[in-house]
Amino acid sequence: MKQISSVNNKLVKELEKLNKKKYREETGLYLIEGFHLFEETLKANRKFIYLLGTDEALNKAEEAGVSLDAKNVILINKAIARHLSSTKNSQEIFAVLKIAQPKDFSFNYGKWVLLDNLADPGNVGTIIRTADAAGFNGVVLSPESVDLYNPKTQRAMQGSQFHIDIIIKDLTDVITQLEASDIPVYASMLDKTAKKLPDFEKVAQLGLVIGNEAHGVSDFIANLSDTKLYIPIFGQAESLNAAVAAGIMIYHFA
Repeated sequence: MKQISSVNNKLVKELEKLNKKKYREETGLYLIEGFHLFEETLKANRKFIYLLGTDEALNKAEEAGVSLDAKNVILINKAIARHLSSTKNSQEIFAVLKIAQPKDFSFNYGKWVLLDNLADPGNVGTIIRTADAAGFNGVVLSPESVDLYNPKTQRAMQGSQFHIDIIIKDLTDVITQLEASDIPVYASMLDKTAKKLPDFEKVAQLGLVIGNEAHGVSDFIANLSDTKLYIPIFGQAESLNAAVAAGIMIYHFA
């Protein structure tokens, strides 16, 4: 097992850069942190490029079935763990994975959540986790949405990225494919023509569009959708958090 003891090590410096979107895009790699996410990679049979951890952390990884004799397993100290961590209290274990986005994907079946330019990583991760819990087939992020591989998004997903399909794709193409397969597309938005969520019956397949936290679903995407819907508000709150609203709608159609 290889050992690194300096934060100035070349590999450590390279991995530190993976906390930035630009470098993730350049390398095609991303970093996950923490035991739960690491265990989810094992359950999903995802191969890691590197596994780094302190002595205590790697001992736990060995108990989970990882061979510490592997060349890509690296022992680090607590100083390096703090250096690589994107959290205040690091669990001192990190894995480097390849970004896996399919070049072609068919949207001719299933239940999908379509995220139109969402900006908050916590909201995106929570929506993905909720879609997973509700048994949806997957989530599509518009290219302008927050980066799927952002550390905050990763933490909010809690491993759901390994359970369902998560695609980064232009929503115009996705909606076109869904409607070509007679799958209805509902856009969530406050609009005079929108219908109340309780008025909708469950359907076997659908695309559910969730809009940007500040601006909602774009007019272009809304006009491509079959129907607009909204969640009635009975109190004095002006609106719902995007992830909360998405969760209510996802489970309505689950």
